[in-house]
Amino acid sequence: MPQIQSPRQGRKPRLEIIPFIDIMFFLLATFMMVSLSMIQNQGIELNLPRATTAIPQDIPPETLTISVDRNGQLFRNREPTSLPALRHEFTRLGSASAEQPRIVLQGDYETHFGKVVEVFDTARSCGLTRLVLRTEKP
Repeated sequence: MPQIQSPRQGRKPRLEIIPFIDIMFFLLATFMMVSLSMIQNQGIELNLPRATTAIPQDIPPETLTISVDRNGQLFRNREPTSLPALRHEFTRLGSASAEQPRIVLQGDYETHFGKVVEVFDTARSCGLTRLVLRTEKP
């Protein structure tokens, strides 16, 4: 009985690389989107006041977030700070470049309004004008 020869006789198996490149791009895009969603909230967890005109939750990473908790403690992003330290930071940011950073001020629902106004006034007196008061949608 004669043996049937393969039509691919003499050819080596080949590994296609283009599907692997597609998969790597897909994984890269997926990891980038997941990592961007992880840096969404730079401030501490607060019980924010509710407003129908609340800003969207997607805060750019170059934004400086100032938080005032219910006890009046100040936080720069997630680090505790004081009003004189914030004044120094605001002065540096106000004179650093022509493009001012966006500053998001968020205060707990039960915090004293005077502390929020102090931070707002300090930023404005240092020449910063891109200030946003963060709230939640009801």
